[in-house]
Parts: sequence; C-alpha cells; structure tokens
Amino acid sequence: MKIRKTTERDFDRLMEIYAYARDFMAKTGNPNQWGPTNWPPAALLHKDIREGNSYVCTGDDGKVIGTFYFIQGEDIEPTYREITEGAWIDDSAYGVVHRLASDGSERGIGRFCIGWAFEQCGHMRIDTHTDNKVMQKLLTSLGFTKCGIIHVIEDNYPRFAYEKIK
Repeated sequence: MKIRKTTERDFDRLMEIYAYARDFMAKTGNPNQWGPTNWPPAALLHKDIREGNSYVCTGDDGKVIGTFYFIQGEDIEPTYREITEGAWIDDSAYGVVHRLASDGSERGIGRFCIGWAFEQCGHMRIDTHTDNKVMQKLLTSLGFTKCGIIHVIEDNYPRFAYEKIK
C-alpha cells in the first residue's frame, strides 16, 4: 500500500468509498456517525483536496482503496480545545486524521493510513463516535490512549478523544 495526496480525479472514487464506509458503519452498530447526514459532504471533500489535506491509500495495483484527511500543526482542531471527562496528554503540535474510510477490499487499510500519518508527525490526536467500536479497537491496538470526550459541531453525539505520542 502507498499514500499520496488526493486529486480531483479521485473524487468519484472517494464518494464510492464513503458510501461503502457508511454502510459498513451502520452494519457494525454505528449508524449515526455519518449515516443521517450522508457525511462527509462533497463540498468539504473538494475543499480538503484544494487545501492539500486529503490523502488516498492505493493498493499494489494503484487502485484507490482508502482515504483520509490529515493535517498537523499547533492547535489545529478547534473542537479539541475543550475536552471533558479527562485531559489531553501533551499540548505540543500534533497531527489529526479525520474522515478515514476504506473500500473493505484489503485488511489493514485503516492501520496503514493512521501509521503513515503518525510517522509524519510523531504526535497525533484523533476522535471517533462512541458507537464506532471498530475504530476504538483499532486505535487501542495502535497504542493510542483514550483521553476523554469531545463534541463536534456537526451533531450532538459525543466523541471519544484519543492521543498518541512517540
């Protein structure tokens, strides 16, 4: 597998992958994270691509099999400024992965994408819906620590907040 920046030519494939991911989440007990709002919206994905923060994971044949948003810096995620039922481990610059999804064609796509992002920055924060047991298990297996609860502006569902430092 390889990671590269997303291009506009990848857009239709991203939409297919997100449709698959919404269906997968619903079938695994997480119907509310992206399902009701058909998340993520096309306009946001185009913005991510334009700003250079959208990435794709390709298989050995070059086919796009996964996608995610990644950014790093100081205080880059406004929803992470307020955390309840816990605290962040470190206040230094960090990387964030959002909108991670795969087409389910290969095992380990999520692990590969998060691992790649962590190697870019060495300090990551990530959040997931409280019903997203698949992502919670993945993050724990990758050595992330559950730090507390954050809230996003898109809906009223709390998110578990995780952090990992090299």
